[in-house]
Amino acid sequence: MTDKTGWWRSAAIYQVYIRSFADGNGDGVGDLAGVRSRLDHLADLGIDAIWFTPWYPSPMDDGGYDVADFRDIEPLFGTLAEAEALIAEAHARNIRVIIDIVPNHCSDEHRWFQAALEAGPGSPERQRFWFRPGRGPDGSEPPNNWKSRFGGSAWTRVPDGEWYLHLYSSRQPDFNWDNPEIRTEFEDVLRFWFDRGVDGFRIDVADGLVKDPHLPDVDDDDETPFSDQEGLHEIYRSWRKIADSYGGERVLVGEMWLPDMSRAARYLRRDELHSAFNFDFLVCPWDAARFRDVITRTLRAHDEVGAPAAWVLSNHDVTRHVTRYGRQSDTGFSFANRLHELPVDLELGTRRARAAALLTLALPGGLYVYQGEELGLWEVLDIPDELRQDPVFARTRGTDPGRDGCRVPIPWSGAEPPFGFGSGGAWLPQPDSWRDHTAEAESADPASMLSLYRDGLRLRRSLPGGPLEWLSLGDGVLAFRTGFTFALNFSSSPVPLPPGEVLLASGPVDGELPTDTAVWLRS
Repeated sequence: MTDKTGWWRSAAIYQVYIRSFADGNGDGVGDLAGVRSRLDHLADLGIDAIWFTPWYPSPMDDGGYDVADFRDIEPLFGTLAEAEALIAEAHARNIRVIIDIVPNHCSDEHRWFQAALEAGPGSPERQRFWFRPGRGPDGSEPPNNWKSRFGGSAWTRVPDGEWYLHLYSSRQPDFNWDNPEIRTEFEDVLRFWFDRGVDGFRIDVADGLVKDPHLPDVDDDDETPFSDQEGLHEIYRSWRKIADSYGGERVLVGEMWLPDMSRAARYLRRDELHSAFNFDFLVCPWDAARFRDVITRTLRAHDEVGAPAAWVLSNHDVTRHVTRYGRQSDTGFSFANRLHELPVDLELGTRRARAAALLTLALPGGLYVYQGEELGLWEVLDIPDELRQDPVFARTRGTDPGRDGCRVPIPWSGAEPPFGFGSGGAWLPQPDSWRDHTAEAESADPASMLSLYRDGLRLRRSLPGGPLEWLSLGDGVLAFRTGFTFALNFSSSPVPLPPGEVLLASGPVDGELPTDTAVWLRS
């Protein structure tokens, strides 16, 4: 199979945040046993692959993105044998498995970082990380002015006086990728998991591994010295050779929040990564012209390198899109301000989320579905402060509520919490109103969000594809043809329904396409 026909080019991939998916042992935390018990739900949904957030041993300071051992399974989740069984059971259902890899940093409990602390300044062990003396007469000031993306300084001082770099939590020291030992280590980690049957890796902070060795000070939002450095391409060419050496079309997917889409596309050349998340689409506000612009720029940039686009509406780091789209103003997303204080109309947000689902399913390329998205779940905004676990909340002293609201455990069945998540409660509180949004309740309702996703994913497989051709159906209407006709009415009034047989609609249509409604038609 060639690059032009690879499974990943049009795959529907489902993101599992393990802690919040399903609890198989009754301790209130999701685990591999829980995932295995719910594989039929994913098979019935119609997805092609699962992407698992980190399942490695971790102190869980950052939900598993602080990895202590890249070659094992977090005991809270299960065992390596269970992971291998899960991979086999998913494959038996024709579902591929993609796992997170976190090459930018590790946990402060990783054996290498502990060795670096013991070895002291100037040691080979410290060369695996970014240890530097401080500034000022007594070295009491950080080596530069870089800020952590979780708030505060990106540097922490150790007892012997040196400082180490961490772009995220102080418990997540950054690796020094100028050190060949780091490169060899991660190449071996890739092989370890490929040998166990995983079908690919989602690369966390894929743009951030290589730093400017001079560690210069930066202006406010300038991330140039620690993002999108040229040395990254050499790393991913090496990784691509490893992936291509295995059968079954193993894939590499990049997480890169880059402001220039053409720069991001450079990582998708035929000898580097297979695909990357389209975050411009995710953060786009509810506006026809803005969506058309993002889609046009995305397809153009990807066409230039022969790569497929990958569309995404939500994930474990951002406010769920039912909530974003339910605001009367500012329906986009920004890490600088999550806007959790704005009022939300959940009925409006749900209507728009249904239309957005049909949009992502209709676009050429692949797509990602974040767990619970198929149930129409919204951001939980009222989690008590004492129950929040995201380090973003702690490091910003509560000025940023963090990401716990999109990580609340999934409701599966029943009329009250924990809604079938497990027998031992749930590690974050679920809203009582989710009783109408359990997988059980929505499976029985042909008008539910779950039924819409199932129908859309099924139809998507059977409908002909083709290049996207924009259609003009009036101001505020986003419309195109790509093997079938798609239209979404962003305007404030109904518009005439385009000609053709209605295949699927996000809401009732009867000769007119109502506001915030999308439709697929066979023309």
